[in-house]
Amino acid sequence: MDYHQGDTIVAIATPPGEGGIGILRLSGPQALSIATALCGGSKVKPLMPRHAHFRRFHARDSSSVIDHGIALYFPAPHSYTGETVVELQGHGSPLALASLLTEAIALGARAARAGEFSERAFLNGRLDLAQAEAVADLIHARSDAQARAAAASLEGAFSQAVDGIHGQLLQLLALAEAGLDFSEEDLGDAHEQAIADGLVRLEGQIARLLKQAQQGARLARGGRVVLAGRPNVGKSSLMNALARRESAIVTAIPGTTRDLLREEIVLDGLPVELIDTAGLRVATDAVEAEGIARARNILHSAQLILLVADASTGWQAEDEAILRDLPAGPRRIIWNKLDLVSAPPDTPAGEAAIALSAQTGAGLDALHRSLIEALGVQGDSCPFSARRRHVEALESCLHQLVAARDMHRLGDAPELVAQSLREAAVALASITGRIDVEDILGEIFSRFCIGK
Repeated sequence: MDYHQGDTIVAIATPPGEGGIGILRLSGPQALSIATALCGGSKVKPLMPRHAHFRRFHARDSSSVIDHGIALYFPAPHSYTGETVVELQGHGSPLALASLLTEAIALGARAARAGEFSERAFLNGRLDLAQAEAVADLIHARSDAQARAAAASLEGAFSQAVDGIHGQLLQLLALAEAGLDFSEEDLGDAHEQAIADGLVRLEGQIARLLKQAQQGARLARGGRVVLAGRPNVGKSSLMNALARRESAIVTAIPGTTRDLLREEIVLDGLPVELIDTAGLRVATDAVEAEGIARARNILHSAQLILLVADASTGWQAEDEAILRDLPAGPRRIIWNKLDLVSAPPDTPAGEAAIALSAQTGAGLDALHRSLIEALGVQGDSCPFSARRRHVEALESCLHQLVAARDMHRLGDAPELVAQSLREAAVALASITGRIDVEDILGEIFSRFCIGK
């Protein structure tokens, strides 16, 4: 990403729309002078660091007052970005905030890009890369467990674990390279055993951290469960039972659900998006056909598919046809309408099934447990949030450590062992940004909101 040290950036830091408070945030060398001009210039007392000042916010010519509120000044380097930062906290009027933004730009500021404040915090050493990403995770958290995990990462739980292992890895690399520096000397069996022991120890530590990161990444991403099946098997009733509200229309008329219906629930801290789909059959009109096409497409993005079948009619040829067409991946057959039969029908061989009644609620607890197991995460067990790139970096690090261990055990050239250790260290350091990571900064910070 382009980064100009001399730029002063400005953004509205509160969400769009009306509200009690609206915040304009400035960061950069001109932040104080621009804010001072907006607050009345030399006519008012200067802003004191970290003090709340009541001010009227003026247009450039000071002839009109745009708003009034609180001005806060944070001198560099003791601010979020590590630069001079000023926040003008007025009323949450979109028009007033837009006017202040226009005035600030006219006075020399530049409109901030998405994530640029956090990018500057990273580049100025206020946050490492994992912590910066945790800021976005905390903002977008949809459950208490997600918020706790993101806050733990922001406080440095993940980074400290990575840095601790990285330090040990560098020590092991130095030990391995000692054999290269003193190749003409025999450093003895103790030296080689120390390398072997270090490789085993680090492999175990990375494997444990990888497992935690996989949990954290699943928690941060959330889950997606899609309900599929032929018409009138009770998909919408099951959707309502899981959501605990009447979100989907339920009738006895086949084809009532014409489009994708979405609802979010929280299972053990994991936000799960439930998607109810149109009944899969030969459509009777163009609108239903479009709903069925959308249903087939969304199935490919599901982490779990619930194929709902009618226990009162048993397994039908239409059910079998739908089962054959489902994409590969985790799925469960749901025998609905258990209240209408004495026992659930036989389930096709090799398929996992749960019998329940969306009408009475019988069997829903078993479905909840099955969903948690299938989605593979329990929010309360995640010590920090993580992302897919973190998981990939740890997988790469583990792969290089295993390769180094095997090469060392087989007596391969020390140069090869050292090179694998270097690549493992680089992969691990990419998580926190201890290396040159310009190629991934744009991707990371572009996903932030403006003003953060």
